[in-house]
Amino acid sequence: MSGKGIHLEGLKKRYGEGDTAVDALKDVDMHVAPGEVVGLIGPSGSGKSTLLKCLGAVIDPTAGRMTLGEETIYDGGWKVRDLRALRRDKIGFVFQAPYLIPFLDVTDNVALLPMLAGVPNAEARAKALELLTALDVQHRARAMPSQLSGGEQQRVAIARGLVNRPPVILADEPTAPLDSERAMAVIRILNDMARKFETAIIVVTHDEKIIPTFKRIYHIRDGVTHEEAGEGRGFE
Repeated sequence: MSGKGIHLEGLKKRYGEGDTAVDALKDVDMHVAPGEVVGLIGPSGSGKSTLLKCLGAVIDPTAGRMTLGEETIYDGGWKVRDLRALRRDKIGFVFQAPYLIPFLDVTDNVALLPMLAGVPNAEARAKALELLTALDVQHRARAMPSQLSGGEQQRVAIARGLVNRPPVILADEPTAPLDSERAMAVIRILNDMARKFETAIIVVTHDEKIIPTFKRIYHIRDGVTHEEAGEGRGFE
């Protein structure tokens, strides 16, 4: 998959009106190339969550332009009719908690999204197993989520985020509950998967363990992004 990755121009988000209006995003410009993993950092209240919700088509921006992959999805208004389909097909989500469905086994947790998109069950499970193999958890394919370690659960969650081959992955504090070794394993996996599938990945994080791994970082302060060079250690 090739394309523009993530491209934001002049993105704004205002909550409320008049004297009570709050500008959560004032002027956000960002570009993440296909195959790149970029960090997004900033203090609480800086606009990180609002930015992620706009990118994930969960809330409406107030102004600006957003392009995901080859498609402009927002330009002063939404350019796609079905936002649920957009989230399902074009955006993968990886959260701080895995949010695996407890009554489905590992394979079906990953295969559920393509099944909902109309992919035949056998084909969806085959796609799931391919990703589980790439993430080295294929031996847990028939296990239930409660039988997995924390690191295994997060790998399954990453597989779920990648299963529809979205051009974009949004990872919100994916290493927060993990120790140093498992956190580094997860960020290494995200880098490997970004390169393999040409996916543009944004990782929102406060985790000091993984910040040195990013080659580029966007620091958001008071609703405005500032690009910074990262150290980029250890993932060549």
